[in-house]
Amino acid sequence: MSRMTTWTITPQAPGSPVAAALWRAYYTEVSDRWYLLYEGHRTDPAELERGIAADPGAELAPPRGQLLVGWYDGTPAGSAGVRLLDPETAELTRVFVAEDRRGKGGAALLVAAAEDAARALGARRLVLDTRGDLVEARALYARLGYTETGPHNADRYAEHWFTKELETVN
Repeated sequence: MSRMTTWTITPQAPGSPVAAALWRAYYTEVSDRWYLLYEGHRTDPAELERGIAADPGAELAPPRGQLLVGWYDGTPAGSAGVRLLDPETAELTRVFVAEDRRGKGGAALLVAAAEDAARALGARRLVLDTRGDLVEARALYARLGYTETGPHNADRYAEHWFTKELETVN
């Protein structure tokens, strides 16, 4: 008999232990990928700690943002956040699924939940940025209807920018 496992998406306070652990996993992975690609080594631990501490995610808290956690079979396994940039535009950020839970549909569910959260904040469009080496992310966004566009920020690591108009849900 096979056991059914499912994803559940719930709001989470950015400073909660669950959110902090997922942020650490996300930041470690993307930082290590960059350093391994461009400098041949993992992130210096002290630099990693400074980077994590510098961005606790406070902008992902209501009333102008929302952090979502994806739980797979009851275990926190991913995240996605949105924050308002202006009354009609929200930014999608921190989209992450733990490596051992990838390929199980969680990323698309997290992005869909983030789109719903952005609508609830009043946004009519979502924007995001990502790096060139994060090819999986770029493929995900394209598959979910995001189109590549010009820069909306000056983030030093951003190489690709995407946008999506949010359909009104009745």
